Amino acid sequence: MRTILIVGAGRSASSLIQYLLNKSKEENLHLVIGDLSLALAQKKTNNHSNATAIAIDIFDKNQRQDAIQKADIVVSMLPAHLHIDVARDCLVFKKNLVTASYISDEMQELDVAAKENNLIFMNEIGLDPGLDHMSAMKVINAIKEKGGKMILFESFCGGLVAPESDTNLWNYKFTWAPRNVVLAGQGGAAKFIQEGTYKYIPYCNLFRRTEFLDVEGYGRFEGYSNRDSLKYRSVYGLDDVLTLYRGTIRKVGFSKAWNMFVQLGMTDDSYVMENSETMSYRNFVNSFLPYHPTDSVEIKTRLILKIDQDDIMWDKLLELDLFNRDKIVGLKNATPAQMLEKILSDSWTLQPEDKDMIVMYHKFGYEINGEKKQIDSKMVCIGEDQTYTAMAKTVGLPVAMATLLILNGKIKTAGVQRPILKEIYVPILKELEQYGVVFKEQTMSYLGYNPDKSSS
Repeated sequence: MRTILIVGAGRSASSLIQYLLNKSKEENLHLVIGDLSLALAQKKTNNHSNATAIAIDIFDKNQRQDAIQKADIVVSMLPAHLHIDVARDCLVFKKNLVTASYISDEMQELDVAAKENNLIFMNEIGLDPGLDHMSAMKVINAIKEKGGKMILFESFCGGLVAPESDTNLWNYKFTWAPRNVVLAGQGGAAKFIQEGTYKYIPYCNLFRRTEFLDVEGYGRFEGYSNRDSLKYRSVYGLDDVLTLYRGTIRKVGFSKAWNMFVQLGMTDDSYVMENSETMSYRNFVNSFLPYHPTDSVEIKTRLILKIDQDDIMWDKLLELDLFNRDKIVGLKNATPAQMLEKILSDSWTLQPEDKDMIVMYHKFGYEINGEKKQIDSKMVCIGEDQTYTAMAKTVGLPVAMATLLILNGKIKTAGVQRPILKEIYVPILKELEQYGVVFKEQTMSYLGYNPDKSSS
């Protein structure tokens, strides 16, 4: 049997493991599922005869290398910064590797060695990055093959809560790493290009510069800019494109509400708050407000954020129980961002029967035969429950499919890479449709932006 080593059995691994187990008999596969928690690894095997759970400490070199040496291919579902030791071992033992994470500088440095050893180190093959690359390159390449010239590319993606499980005023629950949500947009200005002009949005304004998106059957969404929209310009072959923008999708109203936390300073992760372990929710809020001898925390909050009493923004804050003097955060030496994450997790954690939702939306503007046209490509995926989420499906299934394609010799290009080649995205996008991950494309006249270029 052919052995697939999966390192990391967290949330995103559930659909990946289920897919490979379902294929294990016909494809002659045996899965070795390794995690620091043996109990978690055992749970993910589903007592399947073609799966073995092992406890693996990724920092234990002997343990790690022993598991990699016995595998035919390795899938790393570890946090991104832990892939590199696995990748170096894969070089030593001549094993192909698959991850869903962004290609780090350290990973990229292994490209030459991977090619010399005819090894495939496939990265960025999850949702975002991953599905965004594949669905975008499919349309971009088709446009270019017809002789069209790309003039606009906008790409949005968001992990949201499904309509039937949308039970709070924020229209949001955590479907992925909560910390990433709290820290979103930090670390420099967002930058993109619009109608040939470079644009920059500092973090303090990020959540007040949004774009509306309409998805049939699901209503209106908003998108705020990702930090660096230009990083894939050359990768996608769009060096001459006039507009290039990548953003994150939320339900309308979320960004305006989230901006309250930004303006108060609650998303800051750069310093530790004194007495954080014993601080109440109410005291946490008050830490960011000016002293006043008579005004309550509620009044001070409304004044500093300029919120009227009948404003929905106020109801959103009340719903989080932020002003409770009895609820204790309970985190030692915590930053404001860590404390906010803890408070939000009380309200925004998916319940066992909750369903999540992934929305992806691409806009392609192009010119062909002197005429400007636009293609909008939209994908909505609804999860099954708290375990088999849409997030786990859209991250895990592309990883699993790529792993099998590599194992079967269908993907041949060696080196450190992402899924932008036809040999990768054509079969994966086609198979994903069987699992309800379908991109619906609509062609229309080019909408563009303000035709008055001088004021853009």
